[in-house]
Formats: sequence, structure tokens, C-alpha cells
Amino acid sequence: MTSGEFDRAFTEARLAEVRRLLGEPWLEEPAGHPGDALDAACGTGRYSTILAARGHRVIGVDSSPGMLARARERVPGADFRLGDLTDLPVDDASVDLVTCGLALTHVAGLGPVLAEFARVLRPDGHAILCDVHPESVARGSIPSLRGPDGRPGRLASHRHLVGDYLRAALAAGFTPLRCEEPRLPAKDPAPATTEPGPWELWPWSLAALVPDAARAAARDVPALLVWDFQLRDR
Repeated sequence: MTSGEFDRAFTEARLAEVRRLLGEPWLEEPAGHPGDALDAACGTGRYSTILAARGHRVIGVDSSPGMLARARERVPGADFRLGDLTDLPVDDASVDLVTCGLALTHVAGLGPVLAEFARVLRPDGHAILCDVHPESVARGSIPSLRGPDGRPGRLASHRHLVGDYLRAALAAGFTPLRCEEPRLPAKDPAPATTEPGPWELWPWSLAALVPDAARAAARDVPALLVWDFQLRDR
């Protein structure tokens, strides 16, 4: 995960969707029952918390030492490791489940990452992936952050289409079991202001100046893309 943050509604919708996916009866062993789970791009350990609560033995991997430090405090019983999505510090065929949230949008190519997920999964293991929907990316749903110097900016993001995920997953040996496109509840845009501050902070938006148009433009637009892939027995 990154140092940029989505708003609370976005984050809660993502976590609720993953809790439902991990707990539904159609998701059979090993993903629905305790096993060895990898939280890839674990950030501060949001998914790791869910996995640990369900009894999984959790490995979390992230490229940010700061994020890992927070995750270790949050889930002290998990095994958190420094690493990259394209070179996971995890043994071959050693986990039953991989979860990855709000990270693949920030990867230029899906193929190497899905291949790594396939490498570390045992046969019949599941990969549950949740990310920003490509339609939302096209509409500017890109997290903000501040660099080491404090200057505001946007995290590099890529618009991966539904077909891009499918092609990468099939090439890695996965079978798609389910795809969801959750929508967030409709809400009014943030109040407009004439103060100079928003022009200096990032991001700023003019949507509040035309609230009816903003609501109409966002109506029925998927916010998230959630996949359940299962690794074919090799």
C-alpha cells in the first residue's frame, strides 16, 4: 500500500467486500477456512487483521518499512516481510490464499505480479484481488500523497481493464471464479470554499460548485473491481 489515502467510505467499502468474500460459503477450502495466507502489498495491515481474525497464519509483504512497522503493531502475530510484488520473499507453493488490495492499479504490468501470486500459491489456492475500478481511475480516483519534501502529488496509477486482469490471470494458470464491481453509496460532494487553502493543498475539486451534475456523473459508476481467482492444479 501507499502513503496516500482514499476517503473513509472508499476504504470501508473495500474492507466490507473482502470480509464478505472471505466468509461466504461458496469460497471453499482453503480460502474460507484457516490456512497460510499472504497479504501482498499489506500496507498497515488492514487485510492482515481480517485474515488473522479468521484464523489464518498470515504473511504480510510490503515495500515500505514504515508501513510494515505499523502493520507489526496492528497484527503482532503475523510475519511481515519487506519485499516487492514482482519478487515476493515467499517460498514456492507455500500459501493457500493471497489477498491484494488497492495495489495493482499502481503496477504498470499485471503479468509479473499474477505470475508471482501463482508461484507462491499451493494448487487450488485462491487469489482475492480488490482494486480501483478502471472506470473510477478514468474519472480521477487516484490517491494523493506528500513526498519526502512535503510537496503534494499524485501516486502513479494505471488503468487496467477487466480484460487485462483476465489475460494476466489466465496466463499465470488461474481460473476466474467470481468478479464483483461494487458501487459506493451516493453522497454529496465536499462543500465548496473560497478560501485559498484548497489551491495549495492536494487534491482539490470543483465538484461542489455543481453538486447535481457531480451526483449525476457518479451515479452507478463502479468504484471497485474484486476478483476471486483459483489456481489450477499443475
